[in-house]
Amino acid sequence: MQHSKCCEGDLLRVQLPLSAHFKSQTMGYFRSTIQNDNKLLQSYVIGLAIGDGNLSNPNGRATRLRITCDKKYPLLAKRIAESLQSLFPQNKVSVVDRQENCLDISVYSNHLEKLLGWKSGQGSKFLQKVSVPLWIKEDKEYKINCLRGLIETDGSIYSDRGYQTIMFSTVIPELANDVFGIINSLKFQPKIYKIKRNSSNQKLIYNIKLSKNVSEFLRIVNPEKN
Repeated sequence: MQHSKCCEGDLLRVQLPLSAHFKSQTMGYFRSTIQNDNKLLQSYVIGLAIGDGNLSNPNGRATRLRITCDKKYPLLAKRIAESLQSLFPQNKVSVVDRQENCLDISVYSNHLEKLLGWKSGQGSKFLQKVSVPLWIKEDKEYKINCLRGLIETDGSIYSDRGYQTIMFSTVIPELANDVFGIINSLKFQPKIYKIKRNSSNQKLIYNIKLSKNVSEFLRIVNPEKN
């Protein structure tokens, strides 16, 4: 099951089922409330954001986190939106259709930069050397939750010559080392590959691949893509 990126198009508001509707209050986009202090929830959202999240400050008043999700994973989109709503219960979560194959799920909060460890307007995640926060790497359950978010957004689960395989790809070397180390710390044996692109000015791609004991890994991490 290959993860695919999405491109931007015309805005189209998505009508979600009742169970996926989220609380909206006046100025809820910009409210600066203390987020949920549940570390398991925080570590999962950090994984989602590092994997396929983007920070910006389009209104000049609050930072926006936008996470892109392929529309072929509706349960994952629902999980992402509900997780953001749980983390920022006083703020509005928006789900926007970006053409035919993906959704943008976003929330505004001035707590995002501190939580995630990088900043809007200061370059790409590659330039800011985004990595998994130390506090996550010090706890097994936090590592599992963060890894779940990373795989759900920037990972793929597929069959390779009849064997189930997991691949996580990134251009950020610090993040590649983190993911390799986290998987290894869970007693699995990933491999890491560096892929050179044709153009000399393009970044290396780091592929972290797991092809042994994958069913046990999926049982523990339980990504929605599975």
